[in-house]
Amino acid sequence: MTRTLNNCPAPAKLNLFLHVTGRRPDGYHLLQTVFQLVDFNDLLHFELRDDDQIRRSTDIPGVPEESDLIVRAARLLQSAIRQKAVASAGSAPAPLGANIGIEKNLPMGGGLGGGSSDAATTLMALNRLWQGGLSRQELMALGLQLGADVPFFLFGRNAFAEGIGESLQKLDTPGLWFVIIQPGVTIPTEIIFSSSELTRSTKPVKMTDFSIGTKKLFGKNDLEAVAVSKFPEVAAAIKWLGNYGEARMTGSGACVFCAFTEEHDADEVLKSVPAQWKAWKAKAMQEHPLAGLLDN
Repeated sequence: MTRTLNNCPAPAKLNLFLHVTGRRPDGYHLLQTVFQLVDFNDLLHFELRDDDQIRRSTDIPGVPEESDLIVRAARLLQSAIRQKAVASAGSAPAPLGANIGIEKNLPMGGGLGGGSSDAATTLMALNRLWQGGLSRQELMALGLQLGADVPFFLFGRNAFAEGIGESLQKLDTPGLWFVIIQPGVTIPTEIIFSSSELTRSTKPVKMTDFSIGTKKLFGKNDLEAVAVSKFPEVAAAIKWLGNYGEARMTGSGACVFCAFTEEHDADEVLKSVPAQWKAWKAKAMQEHPLAGLLDN
């Protein structure tokens, strides 16, 4: 039995557009978006234990182990596998413990889905290591308990998303290159979604309406206006990157991006990014690199 899975990628996502179309009675916002996977990622490492403990072997400043989505995902999966085993065989499985390490590259509070992607990679990897046998749909249902973006990463493909982000349709996107800037601020999602300035009534679109260009991106990001008004660093990054194409914030911020059809164009822009900002290039991906763990 395999006891380790190392260098498991947890890729970033970009929201190529993000419309807020309404709000449910429970307070969750109704969205429409296109999720785009890109080849910039965290790396996670998993090692089985001989007991039932789940431990994070890497310290992450500002993120206590108990509240980390990685640990919460592992415990949720552990419970689901036990329940499934008891229901089918009448007895609990062998110990389901793990040590989890992470190389954190995706910025927190960046709108790139880092925590959600880490949780999804944890569910995929430990479902394999623990021989849990849960299907993609079962894992997506667990993921939704952790956050609205987690099901997308388990879905494993670029997608047109609706609802609170859980209603997903596969979408093929061009092989673009992106320059992504982290403007030096962390934006808590709740600050944006709780703002009275947020537009919550954008008219719904159909998936067939969506098209992607580099000169003019489809739609808009309804969260961007709020972020720009509260965080001048985001406004400055959008303005600067907008000199090279249409620049847009992803998710609830703070990262902003611009799309290019040619890698060398992205490289040229990257050379000019002001030194006070972190920036990198990333290539569009069509499929999650761990999708095979669930397809087999």
